[in-house]
Amino acid sequence: MTKSAVVILLCLSALAWAGLVYVVDSKYDADLLVYHVDSRYDADLLVYVVDSKYDADEDGLWYFVDSKYDADVLIYYVDSKYDADLLIHNMDSKYDAGWRGGHAWQGRLH
Repeated sequence: MTKSAVVILLCLSALAWAGLVYVVDSKYDADLLVYHVDSRYDADLLVYVVDSKYDADEDGLWYFVDSKYDADVLIYYVDSKYDADLLIHNMDSKYDAGWRGGHAWQGRLH
């Protein structure tokens, strides 16, 4: 197998499992503490929940999986934005999803 074929295969496999999210029951089991804000202008990340795991190919496009072993990131919803690592707001369109500015988790959610 050539180098370019290996690179293409790795890229395709990464895209197939991108943006897979699992909600854990304890903040100590989470990779990321998340708080849902009411306004898109208060959010770090605008999130759109997709219908297929294959569509979750960007940080703002999330697909919720049934098992933590299938997830790219484990999240826990906190009760206060001051306890959160990430502030999110759900969007009605996938075209509005994405980061609102720079963030430490940018590029790491898929």
